[in-house]
Amino acid sequence: MTQNKSKSRLRLWLQLQKAQRQIESALRDRLRAEFDSTLPRFEVLAALDRAEGGLRMSELSAVLKVSNGNVTGIIERLVHDQQVERLPVKGDRRAMRVKLTDKGKEKFQMMAHMHEKWVSDLLETFSSEKEEALFMAFETLNKALDKRGMI
Repeated sequence: MTQNKSKSRLRLWLQLQKAQRQIESALRDRLRAEFDSTLPRFEVLAALDRAEGGLRMSELSAVLKVSNGNVTGIIERLVHDQQVERLPVKGDRRAMRVKLTDKGKEKFQMMAHMHEKWVSDLLETFSSEKEEALFMAFETLNKALDKRGMI
């Protein structure tokens, strides 16, 4: 690979990081202001929303690609706020499954609706064609990284 190609790819990576940080920062600020929530809490609620029967703590950590310790504090707060409930796992006294409560489902649906709108607003500079091209490019990148075991 030529040095120019290498530098070009490095510049691309830096631009990707900058855009990701800016979008994440805007989402964090809006979640805090509108819902008194955090992005990690939103991500936990989203993972539980996709898992109708709930998830074991270890499964939740795996889905989010974080340690059990990172998830435990968030779950504690969500249980306190009555958005998540802990349920025993049959046959394993040590394991707990966590599941959204009705209150948690309702709160998440409101947050998810606004989150979708915010992301749409943040990415509105792209035409439909450019958006599709970027989507395809990132899909190709993610598949290539998956094959390498990078994700």
